[in-house]
Amino acid sequence: MNFPFARRTNWHQESNTLNKALEELGKSGVEILDLTASNPTNCGFVYPPEMFSALSSLDNLQYHPDACGMEKGRQAVSQYYARQKVALPPSDIILTASTSEAYSFLMRLLVNPGQKILIPKPSYPLFQFLLEINDVDVDHYPLVYDGQWRLDRQALERCVDAKTKAIILVNPNNPTGSYIDAAELNFLNELCSKHQIAIISDEVFFDYNLLKGTVPLSSRGLSPSISMAGNKVALTFTLGGLSKTLGLPQMKCAWILASGPQDVLQGSLSRLEIIADTYLSINTPVQNALGLWLGHAEEIQGQIMARVKENLQWLSAHLNDHTQILTLQGGWSATLRIPAIKSEEEWVLEFIREDHVSVYPGYFFDFDREAYIVISLLPPAPMFQEAAGRILKRLAKI
Repeated sequence: MNFPFARRTNWHQESNTLNKALEELGKSGVEILDLTASNPTNCGFVYPPEMFSALSSLDNLQYHPDACGMEKGRQAVSQYYARQKVALPPSDIILTASTSEAYSFLMRLLVNPGQKILIPKPSYPLFQFLLEINDVDVDHYPLVYDGQWRLDRQALERCVDAKTKAIILVNPNNPTGSYIDAAELNFLNELCSKHQIAIISDEVFFDYNLLKGTVPLSSRGLSPSISMAGNKVALTFTLGGLSKTLGLPQMKCAWILASGPQDVLQGSLSRLEIIADTYLSINTPVQNALGLWLGHAEEIQGQIMARVKENLQWLSAHLNDHTQILTLQGGWSATLRIPAIKSEEEWVLEFIREDHVSVYPGYFFDFDREAYIVISLLPPAPMFQEAAGRILKRLAKI
């Protein structure tokens, strides 16, 4: 029976070639080393047991709904940013169950059907689904690589028209690991103020700056990382959450940090409050625990940073003439340029079937040319070195 479902859910749902190959090997009992792993809870990190004492508090039996999130939860987020020298009053913070929900709130706030949001390319593929579900048209603006990643400002400006209502940044971008710099921030503020466009800055990976404390950035031709949190020139919504900040995706808490010119900021907050009140999705136990949990952020982030840096250092030391790591500043992923003598899909299938290693092809993230693969830097070092070593060994045979 062909039921008339909404067009917005007319996605291609068949398993792709790569997933089929993984399924076939899995049924045969073959162990696949997963270099696409992005869930910290499956990567051997240690979470202090005292963090979770808050979940047994009797306070969790009391329900006092607040559309934008409980005051103590928003205060905890405000204090977390204050420790990073960013002043954000709790009144300008909205708690949500996830960054995906935060995006949906913002699309409902900013965009009418038939209007569009600009998203970066390359970047992760979640946006396409989120925009389609929310009846938002999409256009891409390019990031270009010349030894480091940059906004293509002219191309971005050409994308802006009367239908454009927001520009999404991912800062640092996933998977390129690139932060925006001061010149790009000034450009975005000027462009968005001129055209009355909002900025949505996804900063879930912001705390994972891989170059902090290393060789001075200026000697590498790189600029310090800049957060959009607290940006007052253009209407700006900065997103973060426990999934990356604490490596706890299962705890389902994220936040919107609103900033901008005071008159438009207050109008956006009052409308967001109504949208949030319609859902009341963020749960009480997590909000009660936020202050305690965020107090452990430095400890957990330290573990993750040490792992990512160790794996990146090993990878850099074992490259061959056929493989290049594209410059990255932050995040959990590395992008490798490999010989384009085969398509990305052919390479990834070979890694799966012959080496029993799973990686992402570049086209998964909308790279505009081949051949690239993207690997996670989160797995424990012994497994990472074994898996990455198999790939590098195969590439060395070319």
